Formats: sequence, structure tokens, C-alpha cells
Amino acid sequence: MSRAVTALLGLFWMSLAHSQTATLERELNAVFADPALPLASLAVLTVRAGQVQYSFQAGQRQMGVAAVPVTQQTLFRIASISKMVTSMGLMKLVEQQQLDLDADIGRYLGYTVRNPHFPERAITLRMLLSHTSSLRDGAGYYWPGETAIRSELTRGTAAMWSATQAPGSYFSYANLNWGVIGTIMEQVSGERFDRLMQRLILQPMGLAGGYSPASFSDAELSQLATLYRKRTTDTEVWDPQGPWIAQVDALQGQRPVAATIPASYVPGTNGTLFSPTGGLRISAHGLGQLMLMLIQQGQYQGRSILPAASISLMFGQQWRYDGSNGDTENGQYGSWGLGAQRFGMLADGRDRLVEDADFHGVGHLGEAYGLLSTFAVDLQRGDGMIVLIGGLGRDPALHPGQYSALTRSEERLLTALYRQIRRPADEEVATTAAAKIQ
Repeated sequence: MSRAVTALLGLFWMSLAHSQTATLERELNAVFADPALPLASLAVLTVRAGQVQYSFQAGQRQMGVAAVPVTQQTLFRIASISKMVTSMGLMKLVEQQQLDLDADIGRYLGYTVRNPHFPERAITLRMLLSHTSSLRDGAGYYWPGETAIRSELTRGTAAMWSATQAPGSYFSYANLNWGVIGTIMEQVSGERFDRLMQRLILQPMGLAGGYSPASFSDAELSQLATLYRKRTTDTEVWDPQGPWIAQVDALQGQRPVAATIPASYVPGTNGTLFSPTGGLRISAHGLGQLMLMLIQQGQYQGRSILPAASISLMFGQQWRYDGSNGDTENGQYGSWGLGAQRFGMLADGRDRLVEDADFHGVGHLGEAYGLLSTFAVDLQRGDGMIVLIGGLGRDPALHPGQYSALTRSEERLLTALYRQIRRPADEEVATTAAAKIQ
């Protein structure tokens, strides 16, 4: 190929990339500002073939007189994607032989935990991680610092346990599983959960954020996003014409006080304090680095973060819906690993993320305090999408997805991002372009 043709191809690629990016940004901005369901803030990131390809931000991480825009480094409370990251920390303890996925959890807690309806069935970490433990959220999944989780788990509260499904037999998504997991991680390590996760995962990767904002540096606090809704926090009344109302992390320049964590707290007594189920604050960029680490089979910048075998186990199938063995929550869940969802596995396609294509990725979804989040990656192709929505202006129940259990906004965002990362192969386009030039 001549130098002239090579130069023309270079110009062609620059023009094509610019056109595709401009189209994508128009689509993202249209979703962000849609009056049907306006968003308070938005951060997205895509990975293609194992490389960060694209990022986009819109809106304010703090509103008011001194409004501050969202950046790639903005730290969001990412809700249930936290469970997946917590599970990475747990797998480190399994790797270090401090935990056994199939042992009775009482072995680690120091007391017996049983579903009172099935007292002969031991409960294991594998069951907790795959939402098949028979625990339910009906009695709550967070208790203040003076409460020992032991008293809650052993009192036999009816709303805490399934009366009909034995441990290990039925999938039912429950946040409480991760409160127990965090407590077990503290018990075997002797460390507070937030500090343990820093040591096992976040610090080795140099990631900002964590599970306890009270421990953040000033630089990290300056990046923290407030989550908003146009909904009151007490009466839960939506007012789309009203102001954005802060829901969580509304620090207004003040350092948070760790008042919910007693100075005398003993690790292993109540891991719910640090919300291993939903309390991780991290940026889209930080999640992107975690995604790259997973694609690279646990390696990150020359360091081994997780063994490849642990990643394979986490994202391999532990449960799959067969028509009667679980609650899919309106088609949201079709298959599960250890602390991670497997997308696009239901026969009716309700658990898929993308409108007009199959995306058999893995990862996790999140929803809390107005935030909606998605972490989805195809580990074989090295492609992935991250979406963090920092608040909703209308009741999302009034704007359901057209083909999935997601909101319509999430569907539009994910489909637009997927079309960008799965565009025709570069080689095919280059061949066509070269033929036209010659």
C-alpha cells in the first residue's frame, strides 16, 4: 500500500471515529436530558478488546449555588455493584485458604445459623453468594452499631427466612446475604470490612474511594457525588416539576462523621455497618480498571489481583432459572455466579441488556437512592459497558423498559454504547475503504 493510500486511510479512520463519537454523544445527551425521565448526572465508560475506548459525563455531582460537574473521577455510591466487588475480596480470602465456599458458615461466625424451617440444612458461602441461602430481606439487612448481627440471625424471625424453600434449592435476591458475608470476612481476618477491602482490592489497584466516606482523603471527598431524586426522602412523593432533592452523600463540603461506627466496634460482630451490599463509592474510571483486571485474568499493571481460577468460578454458572427454581423479579435474573449476574440467559430475553443483539456478558446491576448502575463485561471478547446514573427526575416505574426489566433510559444508554463497541470489525471497514481509495 502506498504512502498516499496509507495517509488517506488515516484520515478516513479519523473522520469515521469522529462521526461515530459525535453520533453516540448526541444519543447520550438525548437520554440525559429527556423530559420524560431527566437524569441528575451521568457517567459512562466502554471497553473494547481489552482497552478503555470511550467515556462520557453529564450533569452535576453537586447541585446548588456552587454546582460541580461530573468528571471521569467522580465517586458514586454504586449500590449493588458493590456486592460484586465485595465478592472479589471474599475470593481473595478463599485463595488464601481462610475461607471454604462449601463450609457451614457457623464455622466462621462461631455460632450456628439455620433456617428454622430447615434446621438440618447447613448454610454455606456458596449459597450466600448465589442468593440460594433462603435468607430474605423482610426483617431488614442493616442494623446500627450497637446491634450484633448474631442476635438477628439466631432469633428465628419469620420474615428473615423462607418457610418453603430450603437452603441451596431456590434463588431469591437478598441483600442480607452480603451483610452476613461482610461479617464473616471481618471474623476471619480480624479487620473492619472497609479497611479489609482497601487492603485486598482497592489499594493494590490504586483505586480511589471505598466503603467508608468517613475514611476518605480530602481529595476523594472532593470527588464524591451527591445522589438526587425529585422525590422527598420521607414521604416518597415524586414531583417532576419540583427541585432535585439530595438523597445520600450530601456533604456540602463537610467531612462525614463516622458516628454510625462505635469506637469500640469489634470486627466480626456487624458487617452491615459498612454496607458490603451497596456502599462502595467508586468512579466510572475505577470500575473500568476493575473491568480491565477481570479481562486480563486477574492481572493489573504487573500485579496479580485475583487468580484466573477465582474469576472463572465467580462468573461461572452457579444457578440458572429452569421455570420454577427461583424468583426472576420480572425477568431481571436468569443466571447467577458467585456474587455476579450472567446476562441474557432467560428464554424470553427479559434479562438482556441490549435491544437488538445478544450480549452474554457478566457483571451486576445496582439501584438505590436514585442511582441506577450497570457493570457488564464479555470476558471472552474483552468488551464491556459501565453506566452510572446519579439520580432520576421522575418515578422510574412509570418509564419501564420496552424489552427488559430495566428502565427505558438504561435500555437506550446500553444499546447506544453496545452499538459503538460492537461496530463492524476494523479489518472489514479498512478493506472496503482501501478498495474505494485505490
